[in-house]
Amino acid sequence: MNKILTLLLLLTACLTVTSQAAEKNDPLASWQPTFDPSGAKYTYILSNVSHPVIEGVAAGYRIRDKVWEKTNGQIYVDYRPLSQLGGEKDVISKLRLGAVQGMLSSSVAAANVADRLGIVNLPYIIDTFDKLDTFRNDPELWQPFAEGALSRGIYVADFTGYGPYGWATTTPVNTFATAKAVNFRIAQAPVNTDLYKAWGLKFTVMPWPDVPQALQTGVISGLDHTVIVCNITKKFTIAKSFTELNYAQGLFVHLINKRWLDRLPADLRATFLEVIAEESAATRQATRKQYEVQVAKAKQDGVQFYQLSEDEVTELKKLSEPVLKKWGKKIGPDYLAKVRAKLGS
Repeated sequence: MNKILTLLLLLTACLTVTSQAAEKNDPLASWQPTFDPSGAKYTYILSNVSHPVIEGVAAGYRIRDKVWEKTNGQIYVDYRPLSQLGGEKDVISKLRLGAVQGMLSSSVAAANVADRLGIVNLPYIIDTFDKLDTFRNDPELWQPFAEGALSRGIYVADFTGYGPYGWATTTPVNTFATAKAVNFRIAQAPVNTDLYKAWGLKFTVMPWPDVPQALQTGVISGLDHTVIVCNITKKFTIAKSFTELNYAQGLFVHLINKRWLDRLPADLRATFLEVIAEESAATRQATRKQYEVQVAKAKQDGVQFYQLSEDEVTELKKLSEPVLKKWGKKIGPDYLAKVRAKLGS
């Protein structure tokens, strides 16, 4: 009997170690579906470049499970985060062709899909959590955005987020003058390029996977990103200062191939979009909480937080006006003016 018990204990230990090893080798092991998707009538491949430990990314799994439940297993959301389908520019091309049906695109990349989508990344327009909610919940502001990429065959269903943008730097930046000594990594996005030129700051356009080595080797000395992303992805281990610029909200814009969407039966399409809206709204609230948690954790780990003076923020806004004027022509000057007026930006 003792031998049998010993063997059972050894077997249990081996299974536990094997399970832990599998999860270590597969970072998405704990997010696998608890149902068999093979019987689905429709498959919706949804891409994202980030890790689901970020609430705005994990939303894809919550959408997957709720869509499966609400459609009685008729639609399977085959969610592929962590750049499984390639970088954002590659996936945008696949989305247009229909090889991928959906994408949680970063807001910085969304302007590559259609100019109007660039409005969410313009400086000091939709720059707070409250303004973001107002923008989403006002049909006059939201509908033109949702339909902004229809000419490209893409519908904007909703968005989740990853917090307000600022500067993670290897040396403290508490004035605009000290920022001029930093070489900032910015995303491969047209709005950001125009903005950093207008601000007169040094910058390097760089794909996200290249950032860790560039930081370690000193090729860049700062990141244009959010506290949530920088802390979760360990960027603060090198860049130990963060300037709370809060000039824009980082978003994951939910893009859908319109041809695929239109082929769904009307009842399933309505349920599908309803679930996306409900889960996206819940995730935006979860992102507010995650932001507070990650700021607290970063401070606890020794990251120093800074803010520019009110006069310097005013100067940044003044320098940004030519960018707003340029992009206003692309976005639609009347639409941009309406957004600014309603949000008080």
